[in-house]
Amino acid sequence: MDQLLAELLGGNLVILLLALFIILCIFLAIRIVPQSEQHVVERFGRLKAVLGPGINFIVPFLDRVAHKVSILERQLPTASQDAITADNVLVQVETSVFYRILEPEKTVYRIRDVDAAIATTVAGIVRAEIGKMELDEVQSNRATLIATIKASVEDAVDNWGIEVTRAEILDVNLDQATRDAMLQQLNAERERRAAVTRAEGQKRAVELNADAELYAARQAAEARRVEADAEAYATGVVAEAIAKGGLEAVQYNIALKQVEAIGSVANGQGNQTIIVPADAVDAFGKAFQMLKGRG
Repeated sequence: MDQLLAELLGGNLVILLLALFIILCIFLAIRIVPQSEQHVVERFGRLKAVLGPGINFIVPFLDRVAHKVSILERQLPTASQDAITADNVLVQVETSVFYRILEPEKTVYRIRDVDAAIATTVAGIVRAEIGKMELDEVQSNRATLIATIKASVEDAVDNWGIEVTRAEILDVNLDQATRDAMLQQLNAERERRAAVTRAEGQKRAVELNADAELYAARQAAEARRVEADAEAYATGVVAEAIAKGGLEAVQYNIALKQVEAIGSVANGQGNQTIIVPADAVDAFGKAFQMLKGRG
């Protein structure tokens, strides 16, 4: 009886151990990978597979997850490096790079420190590209410079299974001496523009004054022309009257005016002696004759 009980207990223990072993194998075989990761599986130290997000199965005791790699986008710490432009100006450039891992097996087995490798690559490319440009081009063509740096970094890190999603130049700093020189140049340019503006204003004022004088001269000439036309018209009217009324009418008017003038002198105070011109008598006679004729 004791022997049978021992055999039953021994058999149950084996079954229990076997069940535990099967459960352990299932537990080791199932690998659940998060959406933001990929797992690199090795078998006897060699790459076996790359597990994507979700439920995956491996061979227990033969395969193991050697690396858990995040595929989220990463940002390198802001780096600062010195560079010399084509016109020999020392600048300090602050850069930042964003990347994500596309092929974890390349990143794991081809590069030890991917962040440091990318930072070094970016620094070299930034120095090389800025060395081709003058300072004004660096300041004004920053977008083009960023695109060039991004493309160059992508080519350099292609073997590492990495995608460079964005590269940024955060700031371009100058030494104090260069800043002072640029400030002097800026002030000189502002003064030049102000001088040009003042000169253009004076030129415009002279032009407006000349236009005003020309306008006044034209108006005066027009007034003289109108006056001359009026005088010519009056002369024409007199000539037409003479032609219609005859010369005798004109002489009559002149004689009448002379008589009225002498009468005015005679009516005045003081000496009543009147000196009559020699031709006045003829004028009187003509006037009386004309008056008789008109009567």
